[in-house]
Amino acid sequence: MTKVTTYYLEMRSPSLLKSRDEPKGLVVSECSIKQFEFNKFLYRFIGEKWLWTDKLSWSDQQWRDYVENDNLRTYVAYFDGSIAGYFELLREKDDVEIIYFGLAEQVIGKGHGAYLLTQAVRAAWNWEGVQRVWVHTCSLDHPGALQNYLSRGMKVYKQETANQSSCTNSPKINN
Repeated sequence: MTKVTTYYLEMRSPSLLKSRDEPKGLVVSECSIKQFEFNKFLYRFIGEKWLWTDKLSWSDQQWRDYVENDNLRTYVAYFDGSIAGYFELLREKDDVEIIYFGLAEQVIGKGHGAYLLTQAVRAAWNWEGVQRVWVHTCSLDHPGALQNYLSRGMKVYKQETANQSSCTNSPKINN
């Protein structure tokens, strides 16, 4: 086990977003048709490098229940016809969590993270009645992840350090 620091960040008003609007060829689309197999693929494809492990043991039924929840939205970014990244938004009451956010290894360092995060935050605020958008990241994530969140206007509201092997994320789903 390693000491891992988890940072919890939030934004309490859409006016705080410091957007990055130059997409550099990135196209972001919402997945309007819920397909748990696609989310499962994205989770592994994007998350493997960052040790996302909390859902690796899930059954297909668990994936289906998670993805088909009305409070979950999935967005995929494409660059030159290939998957460049994705994010999932999970609403609980007046909060929207950016539950997963990441780029494909092949496009990291090309300036896409700031634009994709801008799109994630905007999509979260587009839900009617949202009072807060939040996310968590950890010291196992890409070295620029925390700075990207801060640069988009999010603020750290909690920080924890613990012995763990991954940056776990086990969302509660309210059906």
